[in-house]
Formats: sequence, structure tokens, C-alpha cells
Amino acid sequence: MKSNLKYILKKELREVFRDKKSLMMMLIVPIMIPLVILGMSSLFNTQMNLDISTYNRVGFSYSFDLVEEEIARNLNIDYQFDSPENLQNQLENGSILLYVLKDGNHYTLKYNANNGNSSLALGLVKTFYEQYKRVLQEQQLDLLNVDKSVLDMVIVTEEQVLENTFASTYIVGYAFLFILMAITISATYPATDTTAGEKERGTLETLLTFPIRSRDIILGKLFSVTLSSIVTGIVSLILAIISFQFANCSFEIYESTPIVITLPQIFVSVLVIIIFSIFMSGLCIAIASQSKTFKEAQSALTPLTFVSFFPGMIAFMIEVENNFWYSMIPFLNFSMILNDLSVGIISISCLVTMVISSLLCISVVIWYIIFQYKTEKVLFSI
Repeated sequence: MKSNLKYILKKELREVFRDKKSLMMMLIVPIMIPLVILGMSSLFNTQMNLDISTYNRVGFSYSFDLVEEEIARNLNIDYQFDSPENLQNQLENGSILLYVLKDGNHYTLKYNANNGNSSLALGLVKTFYEQYKRVLQEQQLDLLNVDKSVLDMVIVTEEQVLENTFASTYIVGYAFLFILMAITISATYPATDTTAGEKERGTLETLLTFPIRSRDIILGKLFSVTLSSIVTGIVSLILAIISFQFANCSFEIYESTPIVITLPQIFVSVLVIIIFSIFMSGLCIAIASQSKTFKEAQSALTPLTFVSFFPGMIAFMIEVENNFWYSMIPFLNFSMILNDLSVGIISISCLVTMVISSLLCISVVIWYIIFQYKTEKVLFSI
């Protein structure tokens, strides 16, 4: 029994590592992860160091008084005066990013919410009017001979208790999600080739005539696909860690809050990669075994890429907090564990729940595949 499994495993590994397309899936897909990490880091860095000249073009439908002129100059607002109609046209063609209408003491700010620079201009103009309002209030109090300290009866100050780690958390979270996607892509091709591909070539029927138990055949195929997936996941993780260190040294946004990946985080990441690789490989083999041709199996497995990626992405974007129940849901549980890792959280209870629920799912999938091969329904895709 052991020798049969060993021979099947050797055969499958030889086909996987000899096939150029399988190697491309294993090694080329992870290259996307450094590109994502460095690209998003560059974007955040650019936004942080955005020059005011990119969002200070503002139009006004009225003329400034001396106070407004001085405040606008201090805030580096590039202002111009024109009619509301002309200002609207300039806003639409991008000449200005915001314009202001005045009706008595009521000011209306018109801007394009779909333009990021226009939203930045909104914040700048709000600051302008806050300062202008303060000056007018002080002037009025002087006329009434009232102490200006009444304006400061309530003083609010901001103090950041925890460092702002948004950029580093965001980058690490998405890097982990892309590792899951890379594993999924890496598992689909060899799983398709070792099932539907063999069926289409006619070699599967020959293999089933040998005195080899179905369990050995399935485990051999599963181990080979799993190994290729694990290689992809580990390579992706290594490239991600290297990219994190490079980003720390290359972008200003990480000077105060660098990306830090600890040994416990790496250990848990490797554990998640191994469990996810087994789970995804078994699922890919189960689905591909039901297909008659290689092309049909590829079409059937395509949705898995999105299923493995999007639940975690949505949970990450809306900041869903992991718990016992989420840790039991296939696909989501892997993403939730990695989301926790991105902020430095390691929940042992959630991790154990994820491992147990995943192993149960894997056992059911393997049992189903072995049953299909025992009845030889897999040959006819019944």
C-alpha cells in the first residue's frame, strides 16, 4: 500500500514539475505580490506628500475683503473671481476644483465628489472659512467690548494615542489576500491536468485498471497538487516579507510606523498556507474530476479564484472582527485569520477552530473523491 502511494506520488510530482505551465503558475504568480506591495506603498506615499498646488485652485463668485485676502494668501489658495456660470464650466473642465457662491452670510461650496483633489480642496476651503469666521467674531467682540476669551470657552485638542498604522496594515492585509489567491491559481492547473487532463488523454482509465487502491491514487494526486500550492504560498510569503523590508527603506510613510512581521506571525502564516493549500487542492480535484475535458474543468474552477479572494477582501474593507463563528466558515476563516495577522493579532481559539473546521471539510472532500473513483463514475462524469 505504501509503495503504491509512493509511486503514484512520484508520478504526479514528476508531471507537475516537468510541466512548464504548472511551474509558471507556481513561480510567476507570486511575482504579483511584490508589485502590489510596492505599487500600493508608492500610491500611499504620493498621497501623503501631495503638493498643495494640486488641490488649491478655487473660484469665488464674489470679491474678497482684506481679511479674506490675507487668509487665502496664508493658506496658499490659488483663487480667482468669476460669475457662477463660468465657475461651473471651469469646475466641469477641471480648471478649478471648487467654487464658492455667496448669499448674504451664507456660503455654498460647489465641488466634484468624484474627484479626489476636489475633496481635498473642500477641506482647504473649510479651513479658510473657519479662520475667516474666527476673525469676524473677534472683530465683533471688540466692538461690543467683550472679552474674546468667550470664543474659547470650550477647547478641544487632539492627541493620537496609538500610532497611525493604516498604510502598513492595509498593505500587509492585501498582501496576505493575494497569497491566498496565488495558492488558488497554483492549485487549479495541476488539479485540472491530473484529473480531467488524464481523462481526456485516456491515461486515467489505464491507471484505474492497475491493482492500486483508489485511496492511494487520490492521496498521491492530492499530495502532489498540495505540494505545488505550498511552494507557491511559501515563495509568495518570502517575496512579501522581502518587499515589506524594501518598502520600509524606500517610502516615507513607513518611517514612523514601519511594517513589522514577527516570527509568530510568520509561523501562523505558514500554518494557514499549508491548511489552505490542502483544502484548496482537494476542492480543485473534486470539481475537476467531474469534468470531461481539460477546458471544461478550467471553466468550472475559475470561480474558485474569486471565492477565495473576495470574502476576505470584503471583510478587510469593512473591518469585520473575527470570532468563533467566522472561524468555521470555509474560505472566510482563512482570510479572517490573515486579517488579524495584518494588525498583529493572533487568536489561538480562532486559529484552532479554523484548523479543525478546515480538516473536517478536507476529510469530507477526500472521502467524496475516493468514493467517485471507487465507483468509476469519475470516468464517465455521471
